[in-house]
Amino acid sequence: MAPWFVYIVRCGNGSLYTGVATDVTRRLTEHQANGGRGARYLRGRGPLELVLEREVGDRGRALKVEGRIKRLPKGRKEQLLRDDALFEHILTAADRGSIRRQKDRP
Repeated sequence: MAPWFVYIVRCGNGSLYTGVATDVTRRLTEHQANGGRGARYLRGRGPLELVLEREVGDRGRALKVEGRIKRLPKGRKEQLLRDDALFEHILTAADRGSIRRQKDRP
């Protein structure tokens, strides 16, 4: 089974888009084609630049990490692009579940 990746694309307007894929190069090509297979959010927001690509394991873990990254404010996402330790923290948090759930456990 192919590994899953989390990726971040910087749009021409400076916004950041986060996604998951097994083949990031193919997925970026789909986004850039402005066709039916690319994300609607990215249409008309080119040029697109891949700024982060990390292998994260299986699909479930990739979706958890993607969700956590999407909930970050833009400033934290920018920090994530420069700080490997922050990405590792997000991976760890995705693996253990929410902090609230951890506190509720005895």
